[in-house]
Amino acid sequence: MFASHPYGIKITQALNLAEFPDSPADLYDPIRYILSLSGKRIRPVLVLMGAKLFGESDLDRVLPASVAIEYFHNFSLIHDDIMDRAPLRRGKETVHQKWNDNVAILSGDALLVRAYQELAKCPNQHVPDLLTVFGRVALEVCEGQQLDMDFERRASVSEADYIEMIRLKTSVLLGGALQMGAIMADAPSAQQELLYQFGEAIGIAFQLQDDFLDVYGDPADFGKQSGGDILSNKKTILAIRTESLVRGDDRNEFNLLLSSDQMAPLEKIDRMKALYLKLSVDQYAEELKVRYMELAYSKLDRIEVDETRKQELKDLAQALLDRTR
Repeated sequence: MFASHPYGIKITQALNLAEFPDSPADLYDPIRYILSLSGKRIRPVLVLMGAKLFGESDLDRVLPASVAIEYFHNFSLIHDDIMDRAPLRRGKETVHQKWNDNVAILSGDALLVRAYQELAKCPNQHVPDLLTVFGRVALEVCEGQQLDMDFERRASVSEADYIEMIRLKTSVLLGGALQMGAIMADAPSAQQELLYQFGEAIGIAFQLQDDFLDVYGDPADFGKQSGGDILSNKKTILAIRTESLVRGDDRNEFNLLLSSDQMAPLEKIDRMKALYLKLSVDQYAEELKVRYMELAYSKLDRIEVDETRKQELKDLAQALLDRTR
Protein backbone atom coordinates (compact mmCIF):
# COMPACT_ATOMS: atom_id res chain seq x y z
CA MET A 1 0.00 0.00 0.00
CA PHE A 2 2.72 2.46 0.99
CA ALA A 3 5.69 0.59 -0.47
CA SER A 4 5.48 2.88 -3.53
CA HIS A 5 5.29 6.05 -1.41
CA PRO A 6 8.58 8.03 -1.47
CA TYR A 7 9.10 7.13 2.19
CA GLY A 8 8.33 3.49 1.44
CA ILE A 9 10.88 3.48 -1.37
CA LYS A 10 13.45 5.01 0.99
CA ILE A 11 12.81 2.28 3.54
CA THR A 12 12.98 -0.48 0.93
CA GLN A 13 16.31 0.86 -0.28
CA ALA A 14 17.63 0.82 3.30
CA LEU A 15 16.44 -2.77 3.76
CA ASN A 16 18.05 -3.82 0.49
CA LEU A 17 21.34 -2.34 1.64
CA ALA A 18 21.20 -4.09 5.02
CA GLU A 19 24.01 -6.58 5.40
CA PHE A 20 23.42 -10.05 6.80
CA PRO A 21 26.14 -12.72 6.98
CA ASP A 22 26.10 -15.60 4.53
CA SER A 23 26.55 -18.15 7.30
CA PRO A 24 24.76 -19.81 8.92
CA ALA A 25 22.52 -19.75 5.87
CA ASP A 26 19.49 -21.18 7.70
CA LEU A 27 19.58 -18.23 10.09
CA TYR A 28 20.03 -15.37 7.63
CA ASP A 29 18.45 -16.60 4.38
CA PRO A 30 14.95 -16.62 5.98
CA ILE A 31 15.51 -13.04 7.13
CA ARG A 32 16.45 -11.93 3.63
CA TYR A 33 13.44 -13.86 2.34
CA ILE A 34 10.82 -12.31 4.65
CA LEU A 35 12.18 -8.80 4.07
CA SER A 36 11.98 -9.34 0.30
CA LEU A 37 8.24 -10.01 0.52
CA SER A 38 7.44 -6.33 0.41
CA GLY A 39 4.38 -5.60 2.53
CA LYS A 40 2.46 -2.38 3.02
CA ARG A 41 5.37 -0.70 4.86
CA ILE A 42 2.83 1.31 6.87
CA ARG A 43 4.68 1.08 10.19
CA PRO A 44 8.14 2.24 9.11
CA VAL A 45 6.59 4.96 6.96
CA LEU A 46 4.79 6.23 10.06
CA VAL A 47 8.11 6.72 11.86
CA LEU A 48 9.26 9.05 9.09
CA MET A 49 5.91 10.83 8.99
CA GLY A 50 5.95 11.33 12.76
CA ALA A 51 9.36 12.99 12.54
CA LYS A 52 8.41 15.11 9.52
CA LEU A 53 5.25 16.31 11.29
CA PHE A 54 7.36 18.02 13.95
CA GLY A 55 9.80 19.57 11.52
CA GLU A 56 12.55 16.98 11.13
CA SER A 57 13.99 17.47 7.62
CA ASP A 58 16.87 14.98 7.77
CA LEU A 59 14.99 11.70 7.40
CA ASP A 60 18.22 9.74 7.00
CA ARG A 61 18.79 10.53 10.68
CA VAL A 62 15.43 8.89 11.48
CA LEU A 63 15.85 5.91 9.17
CA PRO A 64 17.40 3.49 11.74
CA ALA A 65 14.32 3.84 13.99
CA SER A 66 12.11 3.21 10.96
CA VAL A 67 14.06 0.10 9.99
CA ALA A 68 13.91 -1.12 13.60
CA ILE A 69 10.09 -0.99 13.48
CA GLU A 70 10.05 -2.94 10.20
CA TYR A 71 12.41 -5.57 11.62
CA PHE A 72 10.20 -5.98 14.69
CA HIS A 73 7.05 -6.20 12.59
CA ASN A 74 8.52 -8.97 10.43
CA PHE A 75 9.80 -10.79 13.51
CA SER A 76 6.25 -10.81 14.85
CA LEU A 77 4.86 -12.04 11.51
CA ILE A 78 7.27 -14.98 11.39
CA HIS A 79 6.28 -16.07 14.88
CA ASP A 80 2.56 -15.42 14.35
CA ASP A 81 2.60 -17.56 11.21
CA ILE A 82 4.08 -20.45 13.18
CA MET A 83 1.37 -20.17 15.84
CA ASP A 84 -1.39 -19.85 13.23
CA ARG A 85 0.10 -22.66 11.05
CA ALA A 86 -0.28 -20.22 8.15
CA PRO A 87 0.96 -21.58 4.80
CA LEU A 88 1.19 -18.24 3.00
CA ARG A 89 2.38 -14.73 3.76
CA ARG A 90 1.95 -12.01 1.13
CA GLY A 91 1.14 -14.72 -1.40
CA LYS A 92 4.37 -16.67 -0.78
CA GLU A 93 5.32 -19.56 1.47
CA THR A 94 5.71 -18.60 5.11
CA VAL A 95 9.18 -18.95 6.63
CA HIS A 96 8.27 -21.99 8.73
CA GLN A 97 6.67 -23.62 5.69
CA LYS A 98 9.68 -22.96 3.42
CA TRP A 99 12.20 -24.05 6.07
CA ASN A 100 10.81 -25.39 9.38
CA ASP A 101 9.54 -24.20 12.75
CA ASN A 102 12.92 -24.18 14.47
CA VAL A 103 14.56 -22.19 11.70
CA ALA A 104 11.67 -19.72 11.71
CA ILE A 105 11.80 -19.21 15.47
CA LEU A 106 15.52 -18.53 15.48
CA SER A 107 15.44 -16.27 12.41
CA GLY A 108 12.63 -14.29 13.99
CA ASP A 109 14.67 -13.94 17.17
CA ALA A 110 17.63 -12.68 15.15
CA LEU A 111 15.42 -10.06 13.48
CA LEU A 112 14.34 -8.82 16.90
CA VAL A 113 17.99 -8.47 17.92
CA ARG A 114 18.67 -6.55 14.73
CA ALA A 115 15.83 -4.18 15.60
CA TYR A 116 17.60 -3.26 18.82
CA GLN A 117 20.87 -2.84 16.95
CA GLU A 118 19.18 -0.35 14.63
CA LEU A 119 17.85 1.64 17.59
CA ALA A 120 21.40 1.83 18.94
CA LYS A 121 22.36 3.73 15.77
CA CYS A 122 20.01 6.59 16.68
CA PRO A 123 21.38 9.77 18.32
CA ASN A 124 22.40 9.02 21.89
CA GLN A 125 20.07 11.60 23.43
CA HIS A 126 17.03 9.85 21.91
CA VAL A 127 17.92 6.22 22.57
CA PRO A 128 16.49 5.95 26.14
CA ASP A 129 13.08 7.34 25.10
CA LEU A 130 13.04 5.25 21.92
CA LEU A 131 13.79 2.10 23.91
CA THR A 132 11.06 2.94 26.41
CA VAL A 133 8.40 3.27 23.70
CA PHE A 134 9.71 0.35 21.65
CA GLY A 135 9.86 -1.97 24.67
CA ARG A 136 6.37 -1.06 25.84
CA VAL A 137 4.83 -1.52 22.42
CA ALA A 138 6.70 -4.77 21.73
CA LEU A 139 5.42 -6.29 24.96
CA GLU A 140 1.85 -5.13 24.24
CA VAL A 141 1.98 -6.75 20.80
CA CYS A 142 2.85 -10.04 22.54
CA GLU A 143 -0.06 -9.53 24.93
CA GLY A 144 -2.39 -8.94 21.99
CA GLN A 145 -1.24 -12.12 20.25
CA GLN A 146 -1.80 -14.12 23.42
CA LEU A 147 -5.32 -12.70 23.79
CA ASP A 148 -6.04 -13.57 20.16
CA MET A 149 -5.02 -17.18 20.83
CA ASP A 150 -7.03 -17.22 24.07
CA PHE A 151 -10.12 -16.10 22.14
CA GLU A 152 -9.93 -19.24 19.99
CA ARG A 153 -10.67 -21.31 23.11
CA ARG A 154 -13.43 -19.07 24.47
CA ALA A 155 -17.05 -19.71 23.62
CA SER A 156 -17.77 -16.01 23.29
CA VAL A 157 -15.87 -12.73 23.26
CA SER A 158 -17.29 -9.30 24.04
CA GLU A 159 -16.88 -6.38 21.69
CA ALA A 160 -14.85 -4.53 24.34
CA ASP A 161 -12.51 -7.51 24.71
CA TYR A 162 -12.09 -7.71 20.95
CA ILE A 163 -11.30 -4.02 20.57
CA GLU A 164 -8.71 -4.31 23.35
CA MET A 165 -7.13 -7.31 21.63
CA ILE A 166 -6.77 -5.55 18.27
CA ARG A 167 -5.55 -2.41 20.04
CA LEU A 168 -2.71 -4.43 21.50
CA LYS A 169 -2.00 -6.75 18.60
CA THR A 170 -2.22 -4.20 15.79
CA SER A 171 -2.75 -0.62 16.88
CA VAL A 172 -0.07 0.06 19.48
CA LEU A 173 2.67 -0.58 16.92
CA LEU A 174 1.23 2.08 14.61
CA GLY A 175 0.98 4.54 17.48
CA GLY A 176 4.44 3.63 18.72
CA ALA A 177 5.95 4.09 15.27
CA LEU A 178 4.55 7.61 15.07
CA GLN A 179 5.69 8.43 18.59
CA MET A 180 9.21 7.22 17.86
CA GLY A 181 9.34 9.58 14.90
CA ALA A 182 8.13 12.40 17.12
CA ILE A 183 10.85 11.59 19.67
CA MET A 184 13.47 11.89 16.93
CA ALA A 185 12.11 15.37 16.14
CA ASP A 186 12.23 16.46 19.82
CA ALA A 187 8.45 16.90 20.05
CA PRO A 188 7.02 17.74 23.51
CA SER A 189 5.74 14.74 25.47
CA ALA A 190 2.09 15.88 25.37
CA GLN A 191 2.26 16.23 21.59
CA GLN A 192 3.91 12.82 21.28
CA GLU A 193 1.03 11.31 23.23
CA LEU A 194 -1.58 12.88 20.95
CA LEU A 195 0.23 11.51 17.92
CA TYR A 196 0.44 8.07 19.55
CA GLN A 197 -3.33 8.17 20.19
CA PHE A 198 -3.93 9.16 16.57
CA GLY A 199 -1.98 6.09 15.42
CA GLU A 200 -3.72 3.81 17.88
CA ALA A 201 -7.16 4.90 16.66
CA ILE A 202 -6.34 4.47 12.97
CA GLY A 203 -4.88 1.05 13.83
CA ILE A 204 -8.20 -0.07 15.28
CA ALA A 205 -10.03 1.28 12.23
CA PHE A 206 -7.52 -0.55 10.02
CA GLN A 207 -8.32 -3.90 11.64
CA LEU A 208 -12.06 -3.29 11.56
CA GLN A 209 -11.72 -2.61 7.83
CA ASP A 210 -9.77 -5.87 7.51
CA ASP A 211 -12.65 -7.75 9.16
CA PHE A 212 -15.12 -6.14 6.76
CA LEU A 213 -13.02 -6.77 3.66
CA ASP A 214 -12.58 -10.44 4.49
CA VAL A 215 -16.30 -10.88 3.98
CA TYR A 216 -17.22 -8.14 1.51
CA GLY A 217 -13.98 -7.39 -0.34
CA ASP A 218 -13.34 -8.46 -3.92
CA PRO A 219 -10.97 -11.46 -3.78
CA ALA A 220 -9.09 -10.02 -6.76
CA ASP A 221 -8.34 -6.89 -4.72
CA PHE A 222 -8.10 -8.34 -1.22
CA GLY A 223 -5.80 -11.17 -2.23
CA LYS A 224 -7.59 -14.04 -0.56
CA GLN A 225 -10.89 -15.90 -0.58
CA SER A 226 -13.87 -13.90 0.60
CA GLY A 227 -15.41 -15.29 3.77
CA GLY A 228 -12.31 -17.00 5.09
CA ASP A 229 -13.03 -15.69 8.59
CA ILE A 230 -16.55 -17.14 8.40
CA LEU A 231 -15.25 -20.55 7.37
CA SER A 232 -12.77 -20.62 10.25
CA ASN A 233 -15.32 -19.29 12.80
CA LYS A 234 -12.97 -16.44 13.58
CA LYS A 235 -14.22 -14.03 16.21
CA THR A 236 -14.26 -10.81 14.19
CA ILE A 237 -16.30 -7.71 14.93
CA LEU A 238 -18.98 -9.02 12.54
CA ALA A 239 -19.27 -12.39 14.29
CA ILE A 240 -19.14 -10.88 17.78
CA ARG A 241 -21.85 -8.33 16.98
CA THR A 242 -24.01 -11.06 15.43
CA GLU A 243 -23.70 -13.29 18.47
CA SER A 244 -24.79 -10.42 20.72
CA LEU A 245 -27.94 -9.78 18.65
CA VAL A 246 -29.25 -13.17 17.52
CA ARG A 247 -32.42 -14.48 19.15
CA GLY A 248 -34.79 -17.41 18.57
CA ASP A 249 -34.48 -18.99 15.13
CA ASP A 250 -31.60 -16.69 14.26
CA ARG A 251 -29.70 -17.98 17.30
CA ASN A 252 -30.32 -21.55 16.13
CA GLU A 253 -29.10 -20.69 12.65
CA PHE A 254 -25.99 -18.97 14.02
CA ASN A 255 -25.13 -21.91 16.26
CA LEU A 256 -25.67 -24.34 13.39
CA LEU A 257 -23.33 -22.39 11.14
CA LEU A 258 -20.64 -22.37 13.81
CA SER A 259 -20.92 -26.08 14.58
CA SER A 260 -21.48 -27.59 11.14
CA ASP A 261 -18.48 -29.22 9.50
CA GLN A 262 -20.47 -30.80 6.67
CA MET A 263 -21.90 -27.68 5.04
CA ALA A 264 -20.50 -26.56 1.70
CA PRO A 265 -18.19 -23.53 2.17
CA LEU A 266 -20.15 -21.20 -0.12
CA GLU A 267 -23.41 -22.13 1.56
CA LYS A 268 -21.98 -21.37 5.00
CA ILE A 269 -20.65 -18.02 3.82
CA ASP A 270 -23.93 -17.05 2.12
CA ARG A 271 -26.07 -18.04 5.11
CA MET A 272 -23.83 -16.18 7.57
CA LYS A 273 -23.84 -13.11 5.34
CA ALA A 274 -27.63 -13.29 5.28
CA LEU A 275 -27.60 -13.10 9.08
CA TYR A 276 -25.20 -10.16 8.95
CA LEU A 277 -27.53 -8.37 6.54
CA LYS A 278 -30.63 -9.12 8.59
CA LEU A 279 -29.02 -7.75 11.76
CA SER A 280 -27.24 -4.86 9.97
CA VAL A 281 -23.89 -5.91 11.42
CA ASP A 282 -22.12 -4.97 8.17
CA GLN A 283 -23.42 -1.43 8.59
CA TYR A 284 -22.46 -1.46 12.27
CA ALA A 285 -18.87 -2.49 11.46
CA GLU A 286 -18.59 0.35 8.96
CA GLU A 287 -19.98 2.85 11.46
CA LEU A 288 -17.61 1.65 14.17
CA LYS A 289 -14.66 2.03 11.83
CA VAL A 290 -15.71 5.59 11.03
CA ARG A 291 -16.01 6.38 14.75
CA TYR A 292 -12.40 5.37 15.29
CA MET A 293 -11.28 7.37 12.27
CA GLU A 294 -13.08 10.41 13.68
CA LEU A 295 -11.36 9.82 17.02
CA ALA A 296 -8.03 9.72 15.20
CA TYR A 297 -8.74 13.01 13.42
CA SER A 298 -9.73 14.64 16.72
CA LYS A 299 -6.31 13.75 18.17
CA LEU A 300 -4.52 15.05 15.08
CA ASP A 301 -6.48 18.32 15.27
CA ARG A 302 -5.05 18.99 18.73
CA ILE A 303 -1.43 18.67 17.64
CA GLU A 304 0.14 22.11 17.61
CA VAL A 305 1.87 22.27 14.26
CA ASP A 306 0.99 24.03 11.02
CA GLU A 307 -2.03 22.38 9.39
CA THR A 308 -0.13 21.83 6.14
CA ARG A 309 2.24 19.48 7.96
CA LYS A 310 -0.69 17.25 8.93
CA GLN A 311 -1.75 16.57 5.37
CA GLU A 312 0.48 13.50 4.93
CA LEU A 313 -1.13 11.83 7.91
CA LYS A 314 -4.63 12.82 6.81
CA ASP A 315 -3.96 11.32 3.39
CA LEU A 316 -2.65 8.13 5.01
CA ALA A 317 -5.70 7.85 7.26
CA GLN A 318 -8.01 8.34 4.28
CA ALA A 319 -6.14 5.71 2.29
CA LEU A 320 -6.64 3.24 5.16
CA LEU A 321 -10.32 4.14 5.33
CA ASP A 322 -10.87 3.71 1.58
CA ARG A 323 -8.65 0.70 0.93
CA THR A 324 -10.00 -2.40 -0.76
CA ARG A 325 -7.15 -4.75 0.21
